[in-house]
Amino acid sequence: MDLTLYQQEMLDGRFGKGKAMAMRIQVAIGDGFRAQRMVPITRAHVALSAQEADTWFARKLRDAGAVCAIPPTVNPGYCLKLFEQLGYINAKSSALMRETHEVYRDLGANLTYSCTPYLFGNIPRYRETVAFSETSATVYANSVLGAKTNRESSASALCAAITGYVPEYGMLLDENRLGTILVQVDTPLEDEFDFALLGLNAKHIGRGVPVFTGIASERVSTEDLMALGTQLNVAGVVDLFHMVGVTPDASDLSRAFGGHAPEHTVTITRTELDEQRKLLIPASTDRVDFVMLGCPHYTYRQICRAAALVERTPPKVPVWILTSAANTALAEANGLAQQLARCGTRLVSDTCVDEHSCWGHLAGQRGVTDSPKCAYYMRSFGVELAVCDVKTCLEWAGRGGIEA
Repeated sequence: MDLTLYQQEMLDGRFGKGKAMAMRIQVAIGDGFRAQRMVPITRAHVALSAQEADTWFARKLRDAGAVCAIPPTVNPGYCLKLFEQLGYINAKSSALMRETHEVYRDLGANLTYSCTPYLFGNIPRYRETVAFSETSATVYANSVLGAKTNRESSASALCAAITGYVPEYGMLLDENRLGTILVQVDTPLEDEFDFALLGLNAKHIGRGVPVFTGIASERVSTEDLMALGTQLNVAGVVDLFHMVGVTPDASDLSRAFGGHAPEHTVTITRTELDEQRKLLIPASTDRVDFVMLGCPHYTYRQICRAAALVERTPPKVPVWILTSAANTALAEANGLAQQLARCGTRLVSDTCVDEHSCWGHLAGQRGVTDSPKCAYYMRSFGVELAVCDVKTCLEWAGRGGIEA
C-alpha cells in the first residue's frame, strides 16, 4: 500500500505507540485485501461489548497512549444501574462494565451505547466515507443512507477511529457497490416482520449485492429497512442492498446495476416467507415466560406502537424493550415510559441482548421476540425464543401462552 508521509510517520511511531499500533493493524488489513491506499474517514461506530477480549484490546491501545482522532459512537454494553438493582449480574461483570466505560471514555469515544447510531447522534451523509461496525449499522449506512463503509469489526473500527483512516477496498470502491442479484418480490410486504422474513431468505439470494424490486416504495418505513438489512446481514453477510425507488442508488434498475445485467434472478413469494415464519416457532413451545423486543434497538415509533398494544392487552409476563438512552429519555418526558411500566413493560437503555451476564438467568424459560437476530444471539447462552411479529408477541404475552 502507498502511504502518505503523515500515514507513514504515524506507522513509524512519531505520534505515539498507540497510534502506531492502530495503524499497523489498518495496514495489515489493507495488505490482506490488496488495498492500494488509505483514505480518511469522517465518522466511526465501534461495536463495543462488555466482554473481556474486547475490553482487553481497547485497554491495550489506551495504555499505549492512543486517543481517537474521530470520536466514535459505541454499541450497547449493559445498564449497570438497572441490572445491579435487579440483582442479575455479579461483581465481576459489574467491574468489567465499569472498566469498559472508563477505557472507551479515556480513548475519547462518545458513549452512546446504542446499536442504531444512524438514527441519532451519528448519521452519515450520502457518499461520506465512514468506519462502521455492528450488524445493522453497516448495512443501513451503506444501503439506506448511501454512505461508504466496509463491515468493520469492533477492533478495526476502533483502529480507524484512532488513526482517522481506513484501507480503501470492498464497499469503498464504487464498482463493488453495484447490484449483482435481482430479487423480485412477488408478494405484498405488510409490516417490518415481513421485511425481516425477506432478509432471512439471504441463503436463497446468495452472496453479492441484491437489488429488490416489486416492493411498494411509498409504504416502506425506516423500521422496515432496518429489519431487512439486519436479517440480510445476520443470515447472509450482506454489506449492501438496493431497493428500487427507495434507496438512494436505485432510482431504477439500470442505475442499481450500473447498466449491467444481473448475474442471476431470484423470486420471493409468500410461500418463501411463510416457510421462514414456520421455522421460527418451535413446535414444542406452548407457554410464554417473557418477551424481548429491541434488536436492533427500538425506534420511538416502535415504542409507541408497543405501548398501544400492551395498553389494550396487558401482559401476564415481563416485557423488555431495549432502546437508546435518547428514546428512553423522550419516553420518560412524555409519560410513555410510565404508561409502559404500569403495564408490566420495562424500557432498557444502553443494553444488548447478547450480554450473558444480564440475560443468562432466562435460560430454561420460554420467551418470544420479534427479532430473528435476538433469538440467534440469545441461543448462544441457552435462551430459546420463538419469533413472530410484535402484535402476536404481545398477544401471547397477554395470554401467557402461544396459540399454534
